[in-house]
Amino acid sequence: MTKVVIIGGGPGGYEAALVAAQLGADVTVVERDGIGGSCVLTDCVPSKSLIATSTRTTYVRESAELGIHIPEAEAEGCVPAVEVDIHQVNGRIKRLARAQSDDTRARLIKEGVEVVSGEARLVDPHIVAVGERRVHADVVLLATGAHPRELPSAKPDGERILTWRHLYDLEELPERLIVVGSGVTGAEFASAYQALGSDVTLVSSRKLVMPTQDSDAAEVLEDVFARRGMTVLSQTRAESVVRTEDGVRVTLSDGRTVDGSHCLMTVGMIPNTDGLGLEEAGVRLGDGGFVEVDRVSRTTVPGVYAAGDCTGVNMLASVAAMQGRIAMWHALGEAVAPLQLSTVASTVFTHPELAAVGVSEDDIRSGRVDGRVVTLPLNTNPRAKMNEVRDGFVKLICRQHTGIVLGGVIVGPRASELILGVSIAVQQRLTVDDLAHTFSVYPSLSGSVTEAARSLMLASPE
Repeated sequence: MTKVVIIGGGPGGYEAALVAAQLGADVTVVERDGIGGSCVLTDCVPSKSLIATSTRTTYVRESAELGIHIPEAEAEGCVPAVEVDIHQVNGRIKRLARAQSDDTRARLIKEGVEVVSGEARLVDPHIVAVGERRVHADVVLLATGAHPRELPSAKPDGERILTWRHLYDLEELPERLIVVGSGVTGAEFASAYQALGSDVTLVSSRKLVMPTQDSDAAEVLEDVFARRGMTVLSQTRAESVVRTEDGVRVTLSDGRTVDGSHCLMTVGMIPNTDGLGLEEAGVRLGDGGFVEVDRVSRTTVPGVYAAGDCTGVNMLASVAAMQGRIAMWHALGEAVAPLQLSTVASTVFTHPELAAVGVSEDDIRSGRVDGRVVTLPLNTNPRAKMNEVRDGFVKLICRQHTGIVLGGVIVGPRASELILGVSIAVQQRLTVDDLAHTFSVYPSLSGSVTEAARSLMLASPE
């Protein structure tokens, strides 16, 4: 029986463990913080739970056109007031995270996986140390994750200067929150806390927020942020963050200063690879300390694989899980297809959401890909009108002559769910004709996906 030892119990680790157990391996998972890892306990699950609350508050505030009124607020002549009990919100978030961790742990044990609490270290490619214990391994999977990057001039203290892992211990809603970093994480928290009632300032080093996303989508979201009262300071960086008597002061690279009650730092991730004995065992680390892997999750040492954020490969829970599964399929002799990043769907959980998959419009404009693009605004969709959806669009991209679907972008409510149809089309190499001839519910937001396909099907290639 093959002995598999997995270091790290996040999505990359626990999904790999389930596959390995299913294939008959003897599996041990070592996790220091709890099964589910940072994804479940401090990062993805908590943040999306917070966003679920913030989204509800936005629906309440923007429901007047649907005939829903709050008399007290209207009598005062102001925007409908929504009170948020952040203590209750954070309590619920922590309970959900712990329950998800417990459920996943129970599933692993049910499948015969040994779960060990503690910190692991690679003694050599076939021996993992957990405290005084030494565990022999035929196959090792590194799935140790990553942690928030900190700036020397803005050291988090957990009270006023924060990383996102400190947010769920706050006793009060930040009155004036400064978010440094306008990538996916920064945009999500800025959107959420603005909806919860904080006065939010977002510091962005680029011209547009979320510079790695579709530019049309970024423009829509930045317009929404401004309409809802957020201040976005573009093309500047935070040089330092210091405590003041009653809050924080952020000094920007252009000389300006911004005062707030709290500052949230969202400036990247650092892999958890220190102190694991990796380089001593021959595992090569690349720039920033990330584990180098190939498309079947192999490291530079035979029998040692890696998955998830510690590899720096598209740092998403879905990618980590797939890397872990691929590693086990490969290590245990199953047929496996290498990881294809071109088929990975991603979502920014702002309100509205932004979801994308596959080739981008920039790829078409630059000539890297020969394709066609169509964009349909959601405000013409009948279901969107019924729900007073003013912002968003569906963008579909296909190959110029064959019509094979190459990618898409959706901005709107539940875009994270709507993108699945486009993802299937990209993964299975469907054509716009295939999508166009697929029934969609009427009325539905997904109807805009099939409508976009019909537009591309009918368009004559130049």
